[in-house]
Amino acid sequence: MNMHGKNPLHLREAWVIFFMLGLVMLNFPFLHIFNKDVQIFGIPLIILYLMIGWPLSIVVVYLFSLLLGSEAAEDGPPPPPSSHDQA
Repeated sequence: MNMHGKNPLHLREAWVIFFMLGLVMLNFPFLHIFNKDVQIFGIPLIILYLMIGWPLSIVVVYLFSLLLGSEAAEDGPPPPPSSHDQA
């Protein structure tokens, strides 16, 4: 039983939202916004955007995997198959 009130459906919805956000961030509108002749500390803005956005997306995936792993540990291992299950 899930004691913290986290619904697996909410996690699935969050995965879809973050996936869509990642697609949008790596597509034309956002890449065009950051593709300017501006440099911050000598680094072009588009490169800086990608150097921050990509690791940030990896961190989000890592945090979700930790959350899913902790929920699986809370639920406990599945029960072993019994001899009655085999037909």
